[in-house]
Amino acid sequence: MSLIDEVTREFSRLPGIGPRTARRLVHHLLRSSPEEGRRLARALDSLVDRIRPCRICGNHTEEETCAVCLDPKRDRSTVCVVESAFEVESVERTGQFQGLYHVLGGRLSPLDGVGPEDLRIEELLRRARDGDGEVREAILATNPSVEGEATAVYLETILRAEGVRVTRLARGIPVGSDLEYVDGSTLAQALAGRREM
Repeated sequence: MSLIDEVTREFSRLPGIGPRTARRLVHHLLRSSPEEGRRLARALDSLVDRIRPCRICGNHTEEETCAVCLDPKRDRSTVCVVESAFEVESVERTGQFQGLYHVLGGRLSPLDGVGPEDLRIEELLRRARDGDGEVREAILATNPSVEGEATAVYLETILRAEGVRVTRLARGIPVGSDLEYVDGSTLAQALAGRREM
């Protein structure tokens, strides 16, 4: 296998990158200056060596504890539970949430062999128990897939047993869409979650 094929194969392993896009990326790097390729290689090398999960929430960080967990202005009584650190970034971009996070590291999926012991659920329970009642609300922000819903139901049961208020992100019709193009399940969730104006 040639070096070009090897690098193409590695790029195509990334989510959303197919073989043709991977080949384009390789050819872009070959057309670029050698320094551009070296910068990318150094950045990837640093990413792998320096980024680790936060010891408290599991978010990506270069330090032992992430900036969100260290921020004294954050509301420590509310924790938003997400499947991956990527979703922390999504919620943070809204600028609307001022609480803390907890990254599960996936979602329950018995068919794929992922059970509660494979996720950071025990760490979440420890935060609820050991915080002297500091965590009063857990916002379950798992994805609206079958596995995400199952994970949310499981977490709701065990968190309520710890005396934590459990809420779920609202779901419904995306802003800017037309009702005629919204699928039935989304429309049903929007109707069930309607609110006073």
